[in-house]
Amino acid sequence: MSVRTVTQAIPAIRGRVQAGAPLAPFTWFRVGGPAEWLVRPADEADLVALLAGLPAGMPLTVLGAASNLIIRDGGLPGVVLRLGGAFGRVEVEAAGLVAGAAALDVTVAQHAAAAGLAGLEFLSGIPGAVGGAVAMNAGAYGAEVKDMLDWAEVATGEGIRRLAAAEFRFAYRHAALPPRAVVTRARFHARPGDAAAIAARMAEIRAAREATQPVRARTGGSTFKNPPGAKAWELIDAAGCRGLRLGAAQVSEKHCNFLLNTGGATAAALEALGEEVRARVLAHAGVALDWEIKRLGVPA
Repeated sequence: MSVRTVTQAIPAIRGRVQAGAPLAPFTWFRVGGPAEWLVRPADEADLVALLAGLPAGMPLTVLGAASNLIIRDGGLPGVVLRLGGAFGRVEVEAAGLVAGAAALDVTVAQHAAAAGLAGLEFLSGIPGAVGGAVAMNAGAYGAEVKDMLDWAEVATGEGIRRLAAAEFRFAYRHAALPPRAVVTRARFHARPGDAAAIAARMAEIRAAREATQPVRARTGGSTFKNPPGAKAWELIDAAGCRGLRLGAAQVSEKHCNFLLNTGGATAAALEALGEEVRARVLAHAGVALDWEIKRLGVPA
């Protein structure tokens, strides 16, 4: 498709539209090819106008904090949507708070703690943003988004729609969104709590992450979902994959359900290493691990 044709296919919006934009700097792995078009809507009305005007066959990818994601080396075709600014507000209410899709999960936890609201501490252990947390039912330290969500608003080409938590049909690391819908805001309920106890729980979560996970490395968080009744990291460790390398891609020695870019790794190497881990676990334990990290785009 020519640049002229694609340009005409993208509706005029007030936000920023950038062709051939590098995406690797946005991702935690620091790998991946460019976006055909990177679009940053100015606000909700701008987002709705964009969605209403996109051709039905044009690929659409929403890029949040890009923490649990491998973008393949050939990049992402079509429109890559990145929300910022107007989508990052957090508003504290009497028995909870409303957060924009671009607000970081840890920021939501911090706002709740400052207001003396308990129950959202687990969000401080999730390295992502609210939109992605809702879209994948993110969870950590014994709680999931489904446990605390009242409603979320999504944008479609028809406008903004508010969905109750039950309408997302949440399952483990899964939520059902309407086709080509983009999460814009979410409301989480919470309960009054002791400020000192809330702060202590968040400090405990932070310390646990730093002690057990490679939080300062180029990584993508948990690579594989935990199978029913098992821990992915234990299966990986038992299959002899701790520290396994493929070029500059490595299975973390600190937590072997994490992949690392030790410097100069490609998306292809990271994905191939993950598939090698899956093959070894299947051969050793007879368990087929499912990817938790999303792998998007085309190969180089």
